[in-house]
Amino acid sequence: MKRLTIQVSGTVQGVGFRPFVHRAAVARGLAGFVWNDGRGVTIVVQGADSALSDFIRALRDDAPPAARVGDITTEPGEPVEASGFQIRTSVLAGDETSPTLPADRAPCQQCLREMADPSCRRFRYPFTNCTDCGPRYTVTLALPYDRSNTTMREFVLCPECAREYGDPADRRFHAEPVACPACGPELRWVRRDGGVDARGWAALECACEAIAEGAIVAVKGVGGYQLTCDATSERAVATLRARKRRPDKAFAVMFSSISELRAHATVDPLQEEALSSAAAPIVLVAARRDTRCPNPIATGVSRSSPWLGAMMPSSPLHRLLMDRVGRPIVCTSGNVSDEPICVHDAEALDRLGDIADAFLMHNRPIARPVDDSLIRIGPTGEEILRRARGYAPTPLARDRGGPTILALGGHFKSTIALGIGSDIIISQHLGDLDTTASQLLLERTVTDFLDFYRARPDVVACDEHPDFASTLLAQRLADKFAIPIERVQHHHAHVAACLAEHRIEGAALGFAWDGSGLGDDGRVWGGECLVLQGAHAKRVAHIRAFRLPGGDRAAREPRRSAIGVLFELLGDRAMTLLPGRFSPAEERGLVSMLRTETATPWTTSIGRLFDAVACIAGVRDVATFEGQAAMDLEALAEPVSEGYAFALHEHGGIWIADWQPVIESVVEDLGRGVSAGVVSGRFHAALSQMTVEIARRAACSRVALTGGCFQSRLLSIQARTALEQTGFEVISCSRVPPNDGGLSLGQAWVAMERWKERQDVSRHSR
Repeated sequence: MKRLTIQVSGTVQGVGFRPFVHRAAVARGLAGFVWNDGRGVTIVVQGADSALSDFIRALRDDAPPAARVGDITTEPGEPVEASGFQIRTSVLAGDETSPTLPADRAPCQQCLREMADPSCRRFRYPFTNCTDCGPRYTVTLALPYDRSNTTMREFVLCPECAREYGDPADRRFHAEPVACPACGPELRWVRRDGGVDARGWAALECACEAIAEGAIVAVKGVGGYQLTCDATSERAVATLRARKRRPDKAFAVMFSSISELRAHATVDPLQEEALSSAAAPIVLVAARRDTRCPNPIATGVSRSSPWLGAMMPSSPLHRLLMDRVGRPIVCTSGNVSDEPICVHDAEALDRLGDIADAFLMHNRPIARPVDDSLIRIGPTGEEILRRARGYAPTPLARDRGGPTILALGGHFKSTIALGIGSDIIISQHLGDLDTTASQLLLERTVTDFLDFYRARPDVVACDEHPDFASTLLAQRLADKFAIPIERVQHHHAHVAACLAEHRIEGAALGFAWDGSGLGDDGRVWGGECLVLQGAHAKRVAHIRAFRLPGGDRAAREPRRSAIGVLFELLGDRAMTLLPGRFSPAEERGLVSMLRTETATPWTTSIGRLFDAVACIAGVRDVATFEGQAAMDLEALAEPVSEGYAFALHEHGGIWIADWQPVIESVVEDLGRGVSAGVVSGRFHAALSQMTVEIARRAACSRVALTGGCFQSRLLSIQARTALEQTGFEVISCSRVPPNDGGLSLGQAWVAMERWKERQDVSRHSR
C-alpha cells in the first residue's frame, strides 16, 4: 500500500479532468481526493503499487480530449485509513500561479443527440453542455474554474441538474456551465428599442422567420454578438454590407452540415476535420462557382474571391438556428468595421441598432469578447490566420523558468502574450487598435491575464514604433510595475514568432514579408530577410526601396505604390503608364511630392510591391481593406512555365533584391496584351525564386517564412516548394498567425532570449 500526492499542470481545469480522475481512481480501487488549485489539479491517492502506476499512466494517456496535460509530479506520503474517492472544494493560495484556462468548445455529439430528442428534458435547449463541450474562456471570471467563478453563478441549479452535477457516473459531473430549461439561461427576441417580443423557443422561431424573410438579425453567440442574414439572398447580403460599412471584404457563412457545404464548395478531408472539430473555426474552402444547387450562395458574400469562409454551428444555439432556418446564413462579427465585437446587451442595442433589424439575445453574460477563429489548410496542415474562439488561450510551451514576460504585440490584428512558468499564453484576436474602444479592450485583456494567472510581470515587451497604442501602454505598465521594456523590431518579432512556435534553437534565416513595420533605419520595412541567432537579428537582404507617396494612405490606395515604383524608373513620365488613375490635381501634387525626397517616406515593403503590380496590371487602384489588391492579384494568377527575375546585388554587406527588371517585364507584357493572370503568375514565381537565391547567399540551412504576405496560399506553397527542392528546411507558422497576430509571441520569445543572454553574461562575469 502506497500514498502519493500528485500535481498535474497544464490545461486541466474546465475540461472534465476532476471527474476523469474520480472515475480512473474508482476503477482501480484507489482511495483519496482531488481538487483544483492554483497550479492545476492536485490528487492525493493511495492503494496498491501496481494500481497507482497504472493510474499515473492513465492521467497522461487517457485524459479528456480537451485536456492538455503538462507536468505530472509525485510525492510519497504515509498511508492512512481511507476509503472512497472525492472531489473536494477548490483551493487557491495567494502565492500560487493560476493554471491555463481552457478554450470554448463546440457541442459534442451526446449533447446534440439530447437536444434532438423530444423525450429529453433538454430538447431544443440552446445552452446544453457537459464536461466535454460548451463555453469555458468566455464565461470564466476568475480561477480556479468553479461555477462560482463563472458567469453561470447567478443560475441556481434545479434538483435534476444538481443531481447530475454531483453524480460521478454522469458526464455532467462537475460540469460548471451545466443548465436546463428549468434553471438556466433563456432566449429573448428583442426589438431595436429594447422591447422583448418573445422568449424561449418562440424567440428562436422569430429569429429564423426574420432571417428567412431577408432581415439582419444580431445573434448573441459564445464570444459576442454576430450579425446574420440569409446567405443565399443578394438583397440581404447587400443590405448587411451597406449597414456594416464593409463594401468588399468577404463574409463567413455558416452551414448546417458538411454535406450542405459540399453543394457550395470543394472540401477535402483535412478541411472537414477542422470544420467538425471542437474548435469549430471558420475554414477557407474553394468555392464552387458553377453550382447548380437550388439556393446558391449570393455572389455578394465573397465577391471575386475563389475562397469561401465556411463554418459549422459552434454552439447549441447555432445548431438550432441552422436546423430551423434551413439554408446557409452569413455569420459575421457583431460590430461596425474596425471596432471590437459587442458582448453586452445594452452595448449591442446601442452600437448595432443601425445595422440589425432585431436581436436574438439571452441572459447568460459573456465575460470577454472572443471572435471566431479563421484557419486554412496549407502544405503542413492546419494554419491559423486568426486565433480566437476554440484556440485561445491554449498556451505554447517555452523553456522552464525565467522571468514573467508580458508582450503587447503590434497595432494591427492585436494580441497579447504572457510568458509565465513553462508556458507562453496568447490572447484571443483583439483587432486593430485604431479606436478608443479597441485600446480599452487591449488594456482589459492585460488586466484579465494578470489577474487570471496571478502574475506580476518582470518585463514588458512591445514594438519599436513609438506611437503604437500598444507601445504607449507598455511604457505605462513599465512605470507602474517599475520594470524594464524590451522593444523588439517588427520583423524580428515576426521571425521570432515562427521560431518560438517550433521551439527552434540555433540560427535560422527568416523571410518577413508584410505591408509595413518600422525599420531600424527609420524607413518602412516589409521585404526583410533576417538571420536570427538567439536574441540577435541580422538583416542580410531586402528588396530595393521605393517611395510611398502619402505614407499610410498607400495601404488603401495601391495606385500610390504603383506611382512610387514607376517614378523610380521613369521620373515624371510615370503618370503616362497610369492613365486616368488620378485627377489632374492629384497628379500635380504627387509628382511634386515625389520630386522632393524628404516629403515622401521610403519603403522596402513587399506588401506595397504587390499593390503596385496589382495597380499596374489594372487589377485594383483603391482598396477597401488592407491586402485586398494582393488577394485579387493572387485570385487571377495562372500557371506559368517561367517567372520574372529580380536582380540581386550586394551593398554594404546586404543583398538587395532589385524589382526593376520585374516591373519592366510587367509593363512590357501588358503592352503586348499578356493577361493580368499570366502577369500575376510570373510575379508570384519571381518572389518564390528570389527566396531561393537569397537563401543560397545567406548559407543558412533552415528558413522561416512569415509575415502577412505569406497569408497568400500561392506564395506560401510556391516559396516552400522552391526552397525544399533546393535542399532547405522550411518552417512556417501554423498554431499562431503569420500576420501581426503573432507579434506578441515573437516579442515574448526575443525578451526571453535577451534575458538568458544577460544571465549567461552574469554567470561568466562571476
